[in-house]
Amino acid sequence: MQDALRHLKILESFDIRQQGKVKHKLSEIIGISFFAMIANANDSVDIQHFGEAHEEFLKEYFVLKHGIPSHDTIWRALEMVSPEYLQGFQRKFNEFLNSNEGEKVRKILAIDGKTQCGNGNHIVSAVDEEGICFGQKLVDEKSNEITAIPLLLDDLKINGHIITIDAMGAQRDIVAKIRKKRADYVISLKGNQGTLHDDVRLYFEDKDLLAKCEYVSKIEKAHSAIEKREYWHTDDISWLVQKDKWAGLKSIGMTRNTITKGDKTFTETRFFICSLHKDAKTFARAVRSHWMVESFHWHLDVTFGEDANQTLDKTAAYNLNVIDKMAISVLKLAKLSSMKNMSLKKKRYVISLDFEGFMEEILAG
Repeated sequence: MQDALRHLKILESFDIRQQGKVKHKLSEIIGISFFAMIANANDSVDIQHFGEAHEEFLKEYFVLKHGIPSHDTIWRALEMVSPEYLQGFQRKFNEFLNSNEGEKVRKILAIDGKTQCGNGNHIVSAVDEEGICFGQKLVDEKSNEITAIPLLLDDLKINGHIITIDAMGAQRDIVAKIRKKRADYVISLKGNQGTLHDDVRLYFEDKDLLAKCEYVSKIEKAHSAIEKREYWHTDDISWLVQKDKWAGLKSIGMTRNTITKGDKTFTETRFFICSLHKDAKTFARAVRSHWMVESFHWHLDVTFGEDANQTLDKTAAYNLNVIDKMAISVLKLAKLSSMKNMSLKKKRYVISLDFEGFMEEILAG
């Protein structure tokens, strides 16, 4: 943790404030904000109150020569800090979280976008199966996710991992970027790529061909509904006219989700292109894992109240988004006995009651 927090000191080199008048270092303000977000803070006023209540604990990590900054000072810092350097802290923090991972694990990284309703920022994020955000990129106001995704991929270490993206990411340049960085992909299809979607759909509609595919399924019951998830995967793509236009394309897949609730049944069928060799279990894992980024966005809204935050300054809103995501990472990994089966929202509340005790236990673990 100390190594990750030390990275914040880089911010001091980019502090444009008049140094003779500066009482609170940027590294301290951002560090306090990070701890406060774990403990149920949602804005700069909450951060100030948290700091005042836990000043002695915070002095274990920061000098705090002039005590705790006011909420106005905290807010000005969030407005002026470049997200680029805050994301550097995020990367260091992720290294801390994964330091005990042991041998390299092949991760599924789901990439998807979300709009901050309070100010209109649209942010594309990469989230793994554990609910850890590995990076994000702000979409330019005059552009869209198609241009932001390659920039995000440039920032990520994805060698050996599997990238999942929804149909908007079904772009040849994006696929080529993923393969150039020695990662694999599972990308869903819609009608935005000429006949590709229809060609794959027609293949799986042939019962004889479908029977030759690898197949796995799973049935789960939740919320008074029964969901059957089915996955078909094949590397029989020699017939696919467009296969050479997509870097590393080795297989195609289909999923069918059938949900029965009472006397009503709903079915959703989706199609995918993949750089994976035929392996229905890995394909199913990748498709199923993509929901994590949607769950992650849900937590930003419900657990951290992001959409209710009317922050107009886009830089401050983006920086809060990055800090919130790091806080979610801590909450996701906080599998302490006292918090078993708690929602993230409840965890934040419980942590706020005994923050020092929580940090002592989490660091010891």
